[in-house]
Amino acid sequence: MTDERAMDGETGNEKKTLEHFDIQRLMQLLPHRYPFLLIDRIIEVDGDESGIGIKNITINEPQFTGHFPSRPVMPGVLMIEGMAQTAGAMCVASRGTTGSPKVVYFMTVDKVKFRKPVGPGDVVEYHVRKIKKRGSMWWYAAEARVAGTKVAEAELSAMLVDE
Repeated sequence: MTDERAMDGETGNEKKTLEHFDIQRLMQLLPHRYPFLLIDRIIEVDGDESGIGIKNITINEPQFTGHFPSRPVMPGVLMIEGMAQTAGAMCVASRGTTGSPKVVYFMTVDKVKFRKPVGPGDVVEYHVRKIKKRGSMWWYAAEARVAGTKVAEAELSAMLVDE
């Protein structure tokens, strides 16, 4: 999970190998656990600049017993939380600290749009991109995509607090 640089054989330009976080690394970075750990892995991480979190949606998840049993739909607020967890894990990791994770407080959600329903069998990709950082606060633009189609979007902000 290190940042490596190599030469691109086609262009001759330097290319960056991005980090990735498996579920064990995510559980080191985030305090969330089942049923509220809403990302399974992060497949691309570029420091705190950008990343892609993955959530495999399954019928076994507790929200589907009530939302909605005859037509299970992933609640939009849980997709927003998945976006925030993707960004939060990146922020904590970018600080380079080890041991117990710092607390990430979700501060704002703006410009939210839900475009298509998501359900069991879908794989959601949370694409997050840093808008700005000031001190211990980060702002991100995020999109949720299923098979390349945008299903939701939002702008998020969070603060890391050392406890």
